[in-house]
Amino acid sequence: MERTQGRRDDELRPVEIVRGFTPNASGSVLFKAGATTVLVTAQISDSVPPFLDGKGVGWLTAEYAMLPGSTPTRVQRRTDGRATEIQRLIGRSLRAIVDRKALGPCTVHVDADVLNADGGTRTAAITASFVAVADALKRKFGDRAGTILRDSIAAVSVGIVAGRPVLDLDYPEDSTADVDVNVVRLGGGGLVEVQGTGEGGVFSRPQLAELLDLAEAGIDRLATLQKEALGADWPWPA
Repeated sequence: MERTQGRRDDELRPVEIVRGFTPNASGSVLFKAGATTVLVTAQISDSVPPFLDGKGVGWLTAEYAMLPGSTPTRVQRRTDGRATEIQRLIGRSLRAIVDRKALGPCTVHVDADVLNADGGTRTAAITASFVAVADALKRKFGDRAGTILRDSIAAVSVGIVAGRPVLDLDYPEDSTADVDVNVVRLGGGGLVEVQGTGEGGVFSRPQLAELLDLAEAGIDRLATLQKEALGADWPWPA
């Protein structure tokens, strides 16, 4: 099996992170991983959902959508079960790094829209969302953004394709994978979520360990790219 663009089994697709893509949003990122392209915006409102009224803590919520032209066959504008599951994953992942007490009675709204899908849209959305949220918090709170964010976060897919463990699956690989796993991890270490499925059968613990090692190496690289993209606006001291 030859991978797209001749990638090694442990190699990410080319990644591009463009900050400030939507000037009206407090934080926005156009994120590309190969042909997968996701636009994420982050905006902050000075209110919280009713269940948090008077508790002195903030909230972060996310929405996710595949835009109509993101796949060869037009996607209808609706929130289906898959989109709901993914936006909940994005929200859970981002809340893992937000100190909600330090945030105070505000809500961070994250919107992830897939412009072009070629596999790994949920992991791309999580990785891009961190940069957008960091920018939104920096714009509103200045240096306090570094106390609201506990860590960075990124995600990547791994899988077993044609009997080989590979990193960052594109659509042809994802659609034929025997095993498909999405891994979400803090930049400083610590898994937030692991979603694994034996699409073509079962997989063993040693295989899972090998896939997690592959994912962690990929997330280390993504964390470096996030830091490079934020530059002087990285929320913590160098």
